[in-house]
Amino acid sequence: MGATAQKHMMADEFLAWAMEQPEGTHYELVSGQIVVVAPERAMHGMVKARVTQYIANAIDAAGLPCRTFVDSMAVRVNADTIYEPDVMVRCGEPLDRNAIEVTDPIIIIEVLSPSSSRRDTGSKLADYLSIPSVRHYLIVSTDTPLIIHHRRDETGAIATTILRDGAVRLDPPGIALSGLFDGL
Repeated sequence: MGATAQKHMMADEFLAWAMEQPEGTHYELVSGQIVVVAPERAMHGMVKARVTQYIANAIDAAGLPCRTFVDSMAVRVNADTIYEPDVMVRCGEPLDRNAIEVTDPIIIIEVLSPSSSRRDTGSKLADYLSIPSVRHYLIVSTDTPLIIHHRRDETGAIATTILRDGAVRLDPPGIALSGLFDGL
């Protein structure tokens, strides 16, 4: 039996469709096609929780008007691509409580997994950095203590740093993360 071709879907149509799906199932829209997000392995969940905790603590300690979102909000890349990043930070006035989309994330983080690593390091890299508000895209490895930090400066230039230890400086908004892999 062959695969059934999917209808090409646009972002607004996808968001309406996704809101009708059962809780706990995650989807992304990639070039108009629905992609089911695979369940996570334990280490993926532990690293994601750690990253979220460290970022939230750093934001609180700095007194910044930023919020951290985990696996819960959509980010639109263009008219037919929407992702649901592992972790995302948005600064500014709080979103409406019924919002399902972040239109201006400043930090996006993906934790690598076997099923997503090619997209996270390839097409998502280009897609996330095409969003004008995104200043940092972090790719966090679960196999080895490794963070790939792509950052865009005020001029639009993108620099990449590979960190195996030490602190990750995220400016803006003005926070630093260190010790992410301690005890994992």
